Amino acid sequence: MKSSTAPKRSSIIVRHFDSHESARAQSLEGVLLAAFWQRAAAFMIDLFLTLAIYIPAIMLYQYLQAQVAHRPLHIAMRFRLRDLQDLAWLIAYAGLSVWWTNGLTLGKRLLRIRVVSLKREKIMLWQALERALGYGASALEGGFGFFQYFIHHNCQCVHDRIAETIVVSEPKN
Repeated sequence: MKSSTAPKRSSIIVRHFDSHESARAQSLEGVLLAAFWQRAAAFMIDLFLTLAIYIPAIMLYQYLQAQVAHRPLHIAMRFRLRDLQDLAWLIAYAGLSVWWTNGLTLGKRLLRIRVVSLKREKIMLWQALERALGYGASALEGGFGFFQYFIHHNCQCVHDRIAETIVVSEPKN
């Protein structure tokens, strides 16, 4: 028998690595990233706004519940992140507002910064919800995920890397 040095062909499909950088990510090369203080201030504004909407909504819900059940009104206000409705409210605000406005929440709009997708022109709903859920990962270990802004080469926090987003500065109009 003759020995052959040519590789044997088999029915196995050979796949090659495709780099993670998309054309969209490459198109963002050189864009000005938002400063940490802008991101932190926008986060605090958005958190305040979330609570400012949440508290009256819960009060109205408890009022209507008392009216329907014909019992005296007793409003109990508490905001605990371990309660599912409280978490759902935060995720809904952070995720839906980023998705609906393509990267702008009220806090981000006031500080002229925007969340931008590294995958496509418009932030998709699931991507926005991933980013909102990623805030929990950023808050772990004493908030170290937020401070990874300072050590990541693209100034991305944990929630940014989970959702494949960056936060950019918007130029003045």
